[in-house]
Amino acid sequence: MNALRQLPNSAPVLLLCIVLGCIAGAFVEPVGAAAYAIGQVYISLVTMAAVPLLVVAMFFGLRQLLALPRPGLRIGTMLMMAIALVALGGAAGTVAGVLTAPGLHLPAAAHAQLGRLILASGGNAGEVSMTLFSQGAAAASDGAFALTDVVPDNFFGALANGRALGILTCTILFGMAFAALSSEQTKVLNGIFESVYRALEALIDYANLLLPVLVFGTAAHLVAHTPREILSAMSGFISVFLVSALGLSCIAVAAIAIRTRVSFGRALTCLRAPMLVSFTSGTATAAIPHTIEAMSAKLGCSRGVAELVVPFGAVFVRAGSALYFALVTSFVANLYAHSLDVADYAMIGAAATLAAFASAGRNGAGGIAAAGIALSLLRLPTEAALVLFVAIDLVCDGPRNLLSLLSTCTVVALVSAGLQAERAPASAQSTTPYGESALVRLAFTRAQLALVAGCAIVAASLIVIMGIGVGAR
Repeated sequence: MNALRQLPNSAPVLLLCIVLGCIAGAFVEPVGAAAYAIGQVYISLVTMAAVPLLVVAMFFGLRQLLALPRPGLRIGTMLMMAIALVALGGAAGTVAGVLTAPGLHLPAAAHAQLGRLILASGGNAGEVSMTLFSQGAAAASDGAFALTDVVPDNFFGALANGRALGILTCTILFGMAFAALSSEQTKVLNGIFESVYRALEALIDYANLLLPVLVFGTAAHLVAHTPREILSAMSGFISVFLVSALGLSCIAVAAIAIRTRVSFGRALTCLRAPMLVSFTSGTATAAIPHTIEAMSAKLGCSRGVAELVVPFGAVFVRAGSALYFALVTSFVANLYAHSLDVADYAMIGAAATLAAFASAGRNGAGGIAAAGIALSLLRLPTEAALVLFVAIDLVCDGPRNLLSLLSTCTVVALVSAGLQAERAPASAQSTTPYGESALVRLAFTRAQLALVAGCAIVAASLIVIMGIGVGAR
């Protein structure tokens, strides 16, 4: 079983799944479609466990952080570093857009192909749709943020709808109030939350066994359903984004290595599991347990800080999205021959940062739609142009999530400054890579099993007799 658990953390295995998935998508499409369907089940399982895990992890992290020296300063540092790193991602994307000018020197064939795709997406542009009933208006406003998204009037409603912003707000308020109580008053609930926390970690750990299937299915789906002409026409943008994300990711790993006083290779090895899960899973929350374990037990950062910052960063610290939105805006501006000056580039960086925060809690096409904030400020077409990036989202989603994850880890390393290292011994890491509570064994003798079976039979018989007696009355 331990060998099976190592498969999702093996780069050669995942690379082999990508190659086989591409072959299946090109020649055996039904096999790729079946694997892609199983991958969607994996995403559903992780999403199901991620929301309560986010609540419980932030609850424990906030409680432990308030018990550390200078908690207010650390929380303020966390917020400022999160904003600064997202803004840095937007600025880096703007600079990369200035230096490479994606979309400016496209070949005529690529330009024509992109134009046909945009025109096809706006095939009903000549029709005017008018909504006369309030239900349609309410549905149209679902994409915009409202005050109730940030401060919900019903916590259970926010949980049911998966509204990450509202969930975080309620969790922070409840955690601060809970931390103010004495340990005697919270002893029972602490034990319950601890059990829930470990159960959710184990659930995501087991769900990650399907990660190779997801990688195989996603590669097959990409090859089978994404036109090669689109990938060829967007290859310039994709290459610029991949190189920029890789460069910023290396800088983030170097900063983590310097702060934790380990070598670059050692930091990369400790973060291998969360990096692979984040890069291949397509969701920012799947790597939360691995990231907390890597930053605390392996790299020695405060576990309380990691348990607070990692779930918070999975929702808010979207440096990868800021980089992506800045390049998207530059690409669309160059595609439509929109001249840009210094003020426009400054606006692109600021708008990309704002769009990254606006995309908090959204994945896939919902997150890409936040790029419309930056495009609308420059009066660029929004809906039609975003069709291009929805088509290549599967290619860019992994690097985007990876950069955001490493930015979150950088915040954890910096906020943990001055705290005692919590690095686990090497022997403990090698013997129990998934934590002390990952494996529980119950051993029974034959006599004990016979006694338990006899008690169960007696209890079942009593229930049947009681049912007959009640029915006879």
